Amino acid sequence: MNPTAALPIEGLETVYDTLAQAIDQAGPEKTELFLVKLALLNANALADAGVFQQHVQAALQDL
Repeated sequence: MNPTAALPIEGLETVYDTLAQAIDQAGPEKTELFLVKLALLNANALADAGVFQQHVQAALQDL
């Protein structure tokens, strides 16, 4: 993993659109389960629990 690698804005927009569509598809009753499954799949792909914890803390900021 390259910790300095980042998606360009266009890639982030694609990810945002994909996520928004998937949340809509899951529906309000399954959104939470979908997001947990997605987080676990991404944590597994990331292969670094410490980095995942940092991402969780960053996502909690300014909610």
